[in-house]
Amino acid sequence: MSEPSKLTPSSAKHPKARLAPSVDSVTTIASDGSRRDIHPADVGGRFTVARRWSGWALIAFYLVLPWIPVNGHPAVFIDIAEGRFHFFGYTLAAQDTWLLFFGLTGLGFALFFLTALFGRLWCGWACPQTVYLEHVYRLIERWIDGDAPERRALKEAPLTGAKVGKRVAKHGLFIVASLLITHLFLSYFVSLPEVWHMMSAAPGEHWAAFVFVFVSAGILYFNFAWFREQLCIVICPYGRLQSALTDDNSMVIGYDTKRGEPRGKLGTPDAGACVACNRCVQVCPTGIDIRHGLQLECIGCAACIDACDEVMTKVGRPKGLVRYDSFVGLAGGRTRWVRPRTIVYFILLLVGVAVATFAFSTVKPAGFLVYRMSGAAYFVGEDAVRNQFMVRLVNKRSIPATYLVTAEGVPEGVHLTGFDAPVQLAAQAEQVSPLVLSVDRHRYTGAFHFTVKVEDVDRTYELSRVVEFMGPDPKLLREDEEERVEHARESAGSKKEHDDDGK
Repeated sequence: MSEPSKLTPSSAKHPKARLAPSVDSVTTIASDGSRRDIHPADVGGRFTVARRWSGWALIAFYLVLPWIPVNGHPAVFIDIAEGRFHFFGYTLAAQDTWLLFFGLTGLGFALFFLTALFGRLWCGWACPQTVYLEHVYRLIERWIDGDAPERRALKEAPLTGAKVGKRVAKHGLFIVASLLITHLFLSYFVSLPEVWHMMSAAPGEHWAAFVFVFVSAGILYFNFAWFREQLCIVICPYGRLQSALTDDNSMVIGYDTKRGEPRGKLGTPDAGACVACNRCVQVCPTGIDIRHGLQLECIGCAACIDACDEVMTKVGRPKGLVRYDSFVGLAGGRTRWVRPRTIVYFILLLVGVAVATFAFSTVKPAGFLVYRMSGAAYFVGEDAVRNQFMVRLVNKRSIPATYLVTAEGVPEGVHLTGFDAPVQLAAQAEQVSPLVLSVDRHRYTGAFHFTVKVEDVDRTYELSRVVEFMGPDPKLLREDEEERVEHARESAGSKKEHDDDGK
């Protein structure tokens, strides 16, 4: 490993001057602790082209989802107002959101498994931070300010009309891009027509959405216009997790030290393959020197691979001095793909997928809940013992549905009130109705369980809930009944004596 870089006399006078990257400090932090801007140079190559196409495909995927109707709703629609989550025709109600836990844990296990195999492939190729920064905001910046040397020169240039014009144009487009992204993001929660309606109305009519859009756009603008790679280095925990998720057999971006060292210009006796051009440093979006080894700031974007391959081609040397490989492979060994770490992560992934599949398979096209009315658990009248319930039905489908609600396992003599006729619900509607059960006092034998069942009119599926009918101790109820009868007899006898005396 090369020695840490030191301040030169010129850099001591100018603490923000460019320094050679070091593993002892973050390249984006100047010697005085201030922020140093990174202006990565343009690069071409097979990985750059592949990342560009994959990035644009991901952006297009994000842009078109709210426009694609599936079963009457956008392909992905988190309907906050109605408490529904629509995902490519699959609808979850609010009470089904617990299933998202399995989806998220499944994604987590998948990320663990992929990281153990391929390192930070997600960060460099699919993370929204990288995708939007590289393929939207830096594209705008290159278009207006020019390549890396031009951008650095413009930053150091005095304030002129031309510089002000470029700054206004660039940041204006940054703001427009941020507003477009946040408006589209809002459409995932309220739909595109509703977003357009909100945009056409006065801000005060939808002040919450108005504040959300402009605050979110402000955060995006701050992030992509200034904060940039600091999000990956300072805030995102994934870079710190990679040291725990990877090992020497994980596929990462690395520098072939055996082949490249010692570095030297072309024609230098006994020099390695590295010509010390520092092209790999110039194109790095986080400003590191990959020749120092795998570092926290590395997002696995492969820009340094394309840059080094380009130089190797020009000097007539084999490509691959910087490449995707494992530490074992870079040292001349053979990478082991199957190892305890990957086996454990793969098993966890399979378990997560199996549990998630089972959990989602239990979701029905209707939601159903039975709960006891507020107040006493039961009521004892002169003639009967009564329990009162509320039944909540939710039609999750995008078409009307008719349901049959019945109670099974109810003892003889129990009377039901409510749901005498089928329940008709509009698409994605819900209804809450009472269900009252009563049993004559002389037939009451104690608490019992029964089943409330819901079927659609075509009987394609059914839902059921076991409910308990509660009441007093039958012995106490009989004693109370006997006291009532005795009291009635005594009252009848007293009345008769009173009538006889009157006669």
